[in-house]
Amino acid sequence: MPANDEEKDQKLNKEYTAESITVLEGLEPVRKRPGMYIGNTATEGFHHLLKEIVDNSIDEAMAGHAKKVDIVVHPDNSVTVTDDGRGIPVDVHKQTKKSALETVLTVLHAGGKFGGDASGYKVSGGLHGVGAAVVNALSEYLIAEVRRDGKIYIQEYKRGKVMTRVKEAGKVPKSDTWQRGTRITYKADAEIFTVYEFDIKYILDHYRQQAYLTRGVHLNITDERNGFSYQYYFEGGLVAYIQHINRNKVVKSQPMYVAKTVDQVFVEVAVQYTDEFSENVLTFANNIHTPEGGMHLTGFRSALTRSLNNYGVKNGYIKEADKITGEDMREGLTAIISVKLPNPQFEGQTKAKLGNAEVRGYVEDVVGEGLEFWLEEHPSDAGKIMEKVLLAAKARMAARAARDAVIRKGVLEGLALPGKLADCSESDPGKSELYIVEGDSAGGSAKQGRDRRFQAILPLRGKILNVERARLDKMLGNNEIKNLVIAMGAGIGDQFDIEKMRYHRIIIMTDADVDGAHIRTLLLTLFYRHFPEIINRGYLYIAQPPLFRVASGKSFKYAFSDKERDQVIAEFAAGAKEKKNAKAAKKEAAEGFEVKEIADAAPEQSGEVVVKGVNIQRYKGLGEMNPEQLWETTMDPAFRVMLRVDVTDAERASKIFETLMGDEVAPRKSFIQTHAKTVKNLDI
Repeated sequence: MPANDEEKDQKLNKEYTAESITVLEGLEPVRKRPGMYIGNTATEGFHHLLKEIVDNSIDEAMAGHAKKVDIVVHPDNSVTVTDDGRGIPVDVHKQTKKSALETVLTVLHAGGKFGGDASGYKVSGGLHGVGAAVVNALSEYLIAEVRRDGKIYIQEYKRGKVMTRVKEAGKVPKSDTWQRGTRITYKADAEIFTVYEFDIKYILDHYRQQAYLTRGVHLNITDERNGFSYQYYFEGGLVAYIQHINRNKVVKSQPMYVAKTVDQVFVEVAVQYTDEFSENVLTFANNIHTPEGGMHLTGFRSALTRSLNNYGVKNGYIKEADKITGEDMREGLTAIISVKLPNPQFEGQTKAKLGNAEVRGYVEDVVGEGLEFWLEEHPSDAGKIMEKVLLAAKARMAARAARDAVIRKGVLEGLALPGKLADCSESDPGKSELYIVEGDSAGGSAKQGRDRRFQAILPLRGKILNVERARLDKMLGNNEIKNLVIAMGAGIGDQFDIEKMRYHRIIIMTDADVDGAHIRTLLLTLFYRHFPEIINRGYLYIAQPPLFRVASGKSFKYAFSDKERDQVIAEFAAGAKEKKNAKAAKKEAAEGFEVKEIADAAPEQSGEVVVKGVNIQRYKGLGEMNPEQLWETTMDPAFRVMLRVDVTDAERASKIFETLMGDEVAPRKSFIQTHAKTVKNLDI
């Protein structure tokens, strides 16, 4: 290592010592209430542990002290995270009387991100209310290795308890490419988690995003379970990110990029227009995704509206009195807004919204100045953008006329609800639910089988319009969509008000076949693109009707999958064994109840298959169930199974909807070819 690099490292190490570590509070009994710290003990919580450890390494990169982060998933689903940062200090912390390393790993809210001095972190994304201590507490074991000042230090833990003190394990070999930094190896505790297997796709998607947001960092991911390795490095940063998002779209302009630091707040924004009708804006604060936006989003929108209007008036696209609204500016807009600031103030436990008021002004000034300069320097792109927003303005006027027609119709008819809607008697939206049912036949069964007090039924006739490429005026020309909008009662577009929702559970109930899946996808596209707040509030559900009715004699059970059907058959077989001696029962089970006989069963007739000793009815559609069956299997709150629709990754969800429902055929064809072999129960 060159002498000047050694001197630099020594200086950094002297600045970043145990004095940099500030302790806010002791470690709470995390193992007793893990959900309080990581949300849940299922998939999200399991992956959140990794996120906490990697975020600490990315914080080192954001601070300019690390250039490389390695993530290795081992065959037993333990994981190792290594960075080439400064390395967690190992000297004794005067407040805790422990080493700084042990303090960080055993005391909640301990780290170099609270003190506020220059030796810690100016910006950080690792403060999610958890920290490395919670990862340690919820791990079967954790091993920390630190390399500082040419020496190797190691400490081991088990379920959060110290097994060894920090011990020096020798000098760093000069030939080793890893000279300094921190390496954490841990395995999530199977006693705590219901899921303990890493989803490599989730990891890749999340850390690809982090690599875009932290320009110049090398992020390497290795999955030893299958031997694959992945490397992310994006010198282009946000510009590369926005090009990745729009790679399958028709773009109207090249990306606009602006970056500037104002009063210790780094503002970085990339903007590009496409021919889409919806907007796609991603906001981040210290690399933390803020799905509900906040002050940085507000500042951006103000600057965008002002700059485009000023340019339009100046260059004759619009008149002073006819300035365009912000809604028109956002049609087809793709934007990434990233701010990095010393003391972020997030609203809510989920950190979904940035609340720092001063950030609004900083973003507005930086984007306004940068965008106005860019428009003047790129007149061809600016012209295409103005054409896009002017077309959006015309479409908005037509859409408003269509929407107002719907509203006027409601007023003239005394706010009449759709004639096909069988409403409930309950007036409290929190206790009411609306079933959107495929077809009049299933709608009739649902109306008869429901609990009229709190369950409303709205049958759909055929397939609704694909709204992925449709403006509001065309949408409201579709009777099924119009009926749904009126039934929900909250309006649509800029008039949408979530507080006016007539039901706080909207349940999509379709057949378990290809047509049913298509209708379900069309409805999900509608809600995702035009009613995202319904999803964010947790109001949207998907009903799970059973696929089979399995009967033996007078006994019967419902099964929701092939596996569950086979389990029910096995249960009936076990019941038969109790009536005979062991030898006879074994013979009967083998001859009459073997699951493999399903493949050799008589041809299906009217949805019913007969297996020796067992009758299996395969429901082709909801209409095949009588009202009592539909109630007891799919609508009775005491026994029904429903999936709540949740969007944890907006970018990934948007990409899926574009692939499945957009105009481009090639991406959809590729998706079908990739997943064709995994499709089960395909009805042709």
